[in-house]
Amino acid sequence: MAGKAEMAAADWKATAVSGMQGNQARRNSIEAGSRTWRAWLGLLVGAVLMLATASAYSAPKTVLVLGDSLSAEYGLARGSGWTQLLQQRLQQNKVEARVINSSISGDTTIGGKNRLPALLQKNQPDIVLIELGSNDALRGLQLNATEQNLQAMIDMAQQARARVLLVGMQIPPNYGADYTRRFSAMFESLAKRNKAALVPFFMEGIAADLSLFQADRIHPNEQAQGKLLDNVWPHLKPLVGVK
Repeated sequence: MAGKAEMAAADWKATAVSGMQGNQARRNSIEAGSRTWRAWLGLLVGAVLMLATASAYSAPKTVLVLGDSLSAEYGLARGSGWTQLLQQRLQQNKVEARVINSSISGDTTIGGKNRLPALLQKNQPDIVLIELGSNDALRGLQLNATEQNLQAMIDMAQQARARVLLVGMQIPPNYGADYTRRFSAMFESLAKRNKAALVPFFMEGIAADLSLFQADRIHPNEQAQGKLLDNVWPHLKPLVGVK
């Protein structure tokens, strides 16, 4: 009887060990399968995110230009301004984008601020390019008010999920050294504060060359329009997905 009991115990132990080994093997198999599934799931999610990002960059975009006479083709033949040249450059770079030029000659930052809500609702732009402020300075308006208006426009654009490109300007030194310095620095400060893209100086390479101005010596002529675009393009192209 004792021998049979010992044999039965041995058989039970062997069966139990075998069962535990089988269970462990199944658990290992399940865990391995789970790791494999998680790895595939991670790859799938990554691929979806990459496709979504690529789609976001490749989808047709709308660029809204909110500016003054420097962007409104003042004194120029229709279709010869830098915004029209921008549309052509986007096409040359195979970028599906539509440029909406909502610039008005003589416009100030308060005018742009008042016009922007309706423009955002109507056009739903992906990018808002703000080229305003020069007329504020020409009229001697308070810099604090100009800065507040620009900030309000940036806020509205970003709340509408549009990326902002702020166009920096400078004014002649006859306005006084302090006003001139503060006016120029205002654009950089706003861009940094709001993590917005910035064109450091719209008139770079133009301001000191009278041959690039119309007879009023204020507005760039047709020959200067390509230079204006060249000043904007390096800061705009990352926003439209051009490397």
